[in-house]
Amino acid sequence: MAEPYLANLRNTIERASLSKAVRSQLLCKHFFSGAACYFDGTIFMSLTPVGLALKLSEDDRKTAFAKGAKPLKYFPKAPVKKDYAVLPSRLIKDDALLRDWISRSIAFVRS
Repeated sequence: MAEPYLANLRNTIERASLSKAVRSQLLCKHFFSGAACYFDGTIFMSLTPVGLALKLSEDDRKTAFAKGAKPLKYFPKAPVKKDYAVLPSRLIKDDALLRDWISRSIAFVRS
């Protein structure tokens, strides 16, 4: 069931055209009912039935929410994952915007 999510997450990474140095430190693998991507061993992105979520700084989350992102909740009664934002499809479909948001997420987990 999670296999399409893993393939889609890997495709998302490819579309973002990240540098070879960054891509060499990424690992995508199954994650609950979806897939997750790790930078140098730290999770920064997931793709699940609720959407594509990125781990972001507080300022970047505020910006993302202003652009239509939603807080991440894996289940209706689950707590909000406070460091994450589920990106709206218009930010995901634009490869340049996608690259920018993924880069922000990676920068956040590196700090």
